[in-house]
Amino acid sequence: MADNGDGKLHIAMLPWLAFGHLIPFLQLAKLMATKGHKISFISTPRNIDRLPHIPSTLTPFIDFIKIHLPAVENLPENAESTKDLPFNKVKYLKIANDGFRKPITAFLKTSSPDWIIYDFSTYWLGPIAAEHGVRTAYFSVFPAVVLGFVGPPEVLMYGGDGQAIAEELSKQSNWVTFESKVQPSPFQITRSFENLTGDDENVKDGYRVGATIHGCDAVIVRSSFDFEPEWLNLLKKLYKKPVIPAGLLPAAGVDDNACWRETREWLDKHEKGSVVYIAFGTETKPNQYELTQLALGLELCGLPFYWVLIDQRGSSDDEIIELPRGFGERTHGRGVVCREWAPQFNILSHDSVGGLLIHSGMSSVVEGLQLGKPLVLLPFVIDQGLIASYLVEKKMAYMVPRDELDGSFTPESLADSLSLVMVKEDGKVFREKAKEMMSVFGGRDIQDKCLDELLQFLHKSLK
Repeated sequence: MADNGDGKLHIAMLPWLAFGHLIPFLQLAKLMATKGHKISFISTPRNIDRLPHIPSTLTPFIDFIKIHLPAVENLPENAESTKDLPFNKVKYLKIANDGFRKPITAFLKTSSPDWIIYDFSTYWLGPIAAEHGVRTAYFSVFPAVVLGFVGPPEVLMYGGDGQAIAEELSKQSNWVTFESKVQPSPFQITRSFENLTGDDENVKDGYRVGATIHGCDAVIVRSSFDFEPEWLNLLKKLYKKPVIPAGLLPAAGVDDNACWRETREWLDKHEKGSVVYIAFGTETKPNQYELTQLALGLELCGLPFYWVLIDQRGSSDDEIIELPRGFGERTHGRGVVCREWAPQFNILSHDSVGGLLIHSGMSSVVEGLQLGKPLVLLPFVIDQGLIASYLVEKKMAYMVPRDELDGSFTPESLADSLSLVMVKEDGKVFREKAKEMMSVFGGRDIQDKCLDELLQFLHKSLK
């Protein structure tokens, strides 16, 4: 089975059905494919069709395998990722995802990959793969600080009911043996409560993550020792199995297409470092209050802005999210509200962009800091809060001040945060730190070293 005698591996990859997971999995797949390894990338038809095109040089090495989701009551037709759903229906996507057991088992039996690298959602996969002689690795798109804070697999699987878990998350964990101020806010825990608890229909996320870690042969983390050494070392102690950083997976290259050319023309009209870029990913769904405060804060700050605002599905199908009346007219010429997919890395690469306002999703964090752009953070749920508090602790970013209990914030606090980080002398420390972090987040030598060590591990573990 191993490497077919040519030194090359066959690696299957199975990400969770969210683009914040699909894209990092694809980035890692492309990096491994550049070394000549065969990749079987598994997802649903619609998700695969929506992925960015891969370079023609890699098409011989990456095989996209489409598996249809089983029909599940309350899951809308054609909903194949979290971006297609309001928050309260994401659990039905997880239930449908659990229906992958049979087709994935058939794939392992007929294709016999050397490894399958999978996500937290398919927590049941480890024992199935072991039965077919396939090695398994959990690839965490979350950095080590998130995994380390929530603890060992046993705590995640059997840590009590949702209330007990919430109380545990609200204090510093006793397994964190070094000094750290990393902590989610109470409102972030409350907002994540449904995922923490699960119900009679759906398995809770904590159990999924814990069982995934417990059942795999190794854990791969989107991280590097240059970024969070203490937390990576903690994971090795907590998991008692190999933990390998995959690197931070910096973006590469700028595509030239009609969509980008039109956006570039608008950016060209603005002074260097003057534009703030705003995006909150495909999974974060601000409610009406938050969207209103955001819009009024952007209006108040006076900076030119480019706001990617798509798929505002809110918490349920009944919630309609709208910008404040007259916002477009009052900011006409100064700001752009993009309602479609935007070429984020291209935009961030432009000299006129001076900073980012983001939810603390790792892909946006990495893209911003690899380009030396300072970050203003507005996290909503637990993993975002942990990432944000770590970045703030290391002075890599600034967080918008909010009420700890209900998450409320004012337009003034948002406007002041943007002005501080992008304009004021007091915020120079954040602009300088962003430049300093370019080598950590975008350095090809660090990424290449992580990739080489990962591939060496995957090879050696088969012997």
